[in-house]
Amino acid sequence: MLSRALLRRHTVLPGFDLALGFALLYLSLIVLVPLSAAFLKTFTLTWSEFVEATTTPRVLASYRLTFGASLLAALLNALFGLVTAWVLVRYRFPFKRLVDALVDLPFALPTAVAGVALTAIWAENGWLGRWLPFKVSFTPLGVWVALVFIGLPFVVRTLQPVLEDIDRELEEAAATLGASRRQTLARVVLPILMPALLTGFALAFARALGEYGSVIFIAGNLPMVSEITPLLIITRLEQYDYAGATAIAVVMLVAAFALLLLINLLQAWSRKRQGGL
Repeated sequence: MLSRALLRRHTVLPGFDLALGFALLYLSLIVLVPLSAAFLKTFTLTWSEFVEATTTPRVLASYRLTFGASLLAALLNALFGLVTAWVLVRYRFPFKRLVDALVDLPFALPTAVAGVALTAIWAENGWLGRWLPFKVSFTPLGVWVALVFIGLPFVVRTLQPVLEDIDRELEEAAATLGASRRQTLARVVLPILMPALLTGFALAFARALGEYGSVIFIAGNLPMVSEITPLLIITRLEQYDYAGATAIAVVMLVAAFALLLLINLLQAWSRKRQGGL
């Protein structure tokens, strides 16, 4: 009992009260104050002005593109991020460390550089775009390509430590009991990975919603066609329509919070279901 009391008293970090105070202060300055400013500026609008600012045809078109492309990009990254993480954890092959480092490239690469590079590759005269029978750059498809590029690392890096901790004896036991590879994957591996997979999906989706730098170059930014919501917010700010810009931002913020809450509820349900099995 004495040793436990000494460990609690002589911790590396400050005590709970002081550490909690620092954490809340930091979060307030970095997160809560900017978000509160957006809401306070939006409250200067009447309800009818808020509805008018956030439901014009141009704004609705940007919502459809931003949320739709982000969702599709996150779904694709969830699938191929799982495959990529599985390969990096379970197999040995030449240049494995190089491939593992390339996964982090979207983290390290400036978003503007990524946008220019993707545009050059997928343009009609680009390395890959010239061989395609359809256009990628300056279309909604280009927006989706950029969001896939920046979202993949979130899924891979979330799944890797979980895959490394999975005991392979579970898979061997399932095979011994007569389970096929598909059954082992569906009933043994995926239930363990599901919370991490949902987390990676949520992170990729949230990052895609707010992405700006890598998208504006490849999107073409045509109103009603390939204009994303973050660009529309910037446009409103350049027009000194601060209340209109924050109104659109608040809609994006509330929608993102609602979707992330839903994903967190799914994670909790998955963990509860896994614990009950």
